Amino acid sequence: MSTATAPNKNKATQTDFLPLHGTDYIEFYVGNAKQAAHFYKTAFGFQSLAYAGPETGMKDKVSYVIRQNKLTFVLTTPLQSDNPIADHIYKHGDGVKVLALMVDDAKSAYEETTKRGGKVYLEPTMLKDDKGEVVLSGIHTYGDTVHVFVERKNYNGVFMPGFIEWKSNYNPASTGLLYVDHCVGNVGWNQMNPWVKFYEDVMGFKNILSFDDNDISTEYSALMSKVMSNGNGYVKFPINEPAEGKKKSQVEEYLDFYNGEGVQHVAIATNNIIETVTELQSRGIEFLNIPASYYETVLDRVGEIDEDLAPLQKLGVLIDRDDEGYLLQIFSKPLEDRPTLFFEIIQRKGAQSFGKGNFKALFEALEREQDARGNL
Repeated sequence: MSTATAPNKNKATQTDFLPLHGTDYIEFYVGNAKQAAHFYKTAFGFQSLAYAGPETGMKDKVSYVIRQNKLTFVLTTPLQSDNPIADHIYKHGDGVKVLALMVDDAKSAYEETTKRGGKVYLEPTMLKDDKGEVVLSGIHTYGDTVHVFVERKNYNGVFMPGFIEWKSNYNPASTGLLYVDHCVGNVGWNQMNPWVKFYEDVMGFKNILSFDDNDISTEYSALMSKVMSNGNGYVKFPINEPAEGKKKSQVEEYLDFYNGEGVQHVAIATNNIIETVTELQSRGIEFLNIPASYYETVLDRVGEIDEDLAPLQKLGVLIDRDDEGYLLQIFSKPLEDRPTLFFEIIQRKGAQSFGKGNFKALFEALEREQDARGNL
């Protein structure tokens, strides 16, 4: 089983046709961006960064940009109903539209991916203002989700041209969220392998981990997953598809309520999961409930850890180990009324894996929530 360790940088530069430096931003299409920005600031500890709307010359939509450390969210709302953004929200509810990736050369990223079969979303476009220039390009991925390549080496403004600084008197303290660890996509029946091939052929990613229905199953439901990573391991996209089970899986529930394929959850890194989750819970974020029985044997499975078990159990944090170390992770309940998008908080203590040993406990917790909604 291979892991996402970074290769020699000089070698990667020579062989990687799509060098990526991480996630630039994640853009959500939402019904009310002003309220959503307030929610993410209040509950998650983001800070106001930038704004675009009618006052900046953007007549059809508004966008609020919020940031915490290296984690940037863009929240976008249409101003009229006759608008592709409005159509997206009507179909999917609030959800992720853009997974934007940092590149040195957006034109090269566009050319390399489209010549390998990537479907055009945005041709190379230069945006300019008195702070410099940003070049954007983009391709489609699963469902209505897109990847936008962002080249900002010649820009020193607050976010990008077309945006102004958003100053606010309301700036809640950080909760310790650092950056995007990975983003998980849910795709339809028999669609995981075609999208794996897309990431391999079009974007040069590698399949670093695979899980089948024997790895990810409970008494009632199952799913399959493959983890795709770019060359340096900075960008990871696990892809889930349903598998046959006695009842409806969490992926099927997502596909039903999202009305198609899309981003299931965003995993966000922290350096202290106990402090971060304690703060998030105090601000009203709800997490999945893990039974006490999980903690009776978890240390027998994962061995010694630096943290005391009692606060992890109190919060519901899961623990797993691989050959390189261990990880701590916890999953929120859905952030929307539709049971679609949720967040994972993850602290890696050396481990580069994704919590295989926690799958059973996690999916049983998800099934309890599904059952409560009447969707199992």
